Amino acid sequence: MASGDGVVLTEVADRIGTITLNRPEARNALNSEVLGALADAIRALDADDSVDVLVLTGTDPAFCAGLDLRELGDGGRNLGGGGDADQRGPFPERTKPLIGAINGVAVTGGFELALCCDFLIASENARFADTHARVGVMPGWGLSVLLPQAVGVRRARELSLTGNYLDAQTAADWGLVNRVVPHAELMPTVRALAADIIGNDQPGVRQILRTYDRTAAASVDDGWKIEREMGRAWLKDSGFTPQRVADRRAAIQSRGRSQAR
Repeated sequence: MASGDGVVLTEVADRIGTITLNRPEARNALNSEVLGALADAIRALDADDSVDVLVLTGTDPAFCAGLDLRELGDGGRNLGGGGDADQRGPFPERTKPLIGAINGVAVTGGFELALCCDFLIASENARFADTHARVGVMPGWGLSVLLPQAVGVRRARELSLTGNYLDAQTAADWGLVNRVVPHAELMPTVRALAADIIGNDQPGVRQILRTYDRTAAASVDDGWKIEREMGRAWLKDSGFTPQRVADRRAAIQSRGRSQAR
């Protein structure tokens, strides 16, 4: 069963609920419409008794380029995410495993989407970057908590302070992704892993998932709170304006064009 021809697509087959970000012309950038539809899709599939495992991916060639800078520059409606102000990360609460199928670039907010999945399988085309510092906005979906958990604090600092890209194989070597597969094998590999999960006792799967969430949260509760509070303070005190974001966007695009020459 498939639904949607808009910015977020959903499909249910073999007890797997697949969510696909579908703005390929914008590299699946997150505007307020996408964020709302993504949250709705997760809620619906998590409540669907015919679904045991969720998968998040993007329409090629990108996984997600992060917040839509055009909308951000027009007033920042997408800064609020798709849920409550105190919600952890970009996703609503869920009880079922969520696998990230990273088919292309995952940048900034898109990187945070990936980090908030339970584990990641990457195409050879995947690349990761945290460009918050380049644009002049701060993470608010747990990047400063989850990225050090995945790769260690020193590597996390390098990625966040430089804004440099991390290729798929290095991401696997650093422990960010579980494995890298040829692009054509990404979804078959993810679906096979989902089938392995589905073959287990589902109440047990969900209890293990809750246990991991609780044990992880026990050591990082303060980190989530600190990131949220510091991000809000930065937004208030840094002189954030739509024009400033537009200027930063133009500078990034100009730098990209000169590097391509």
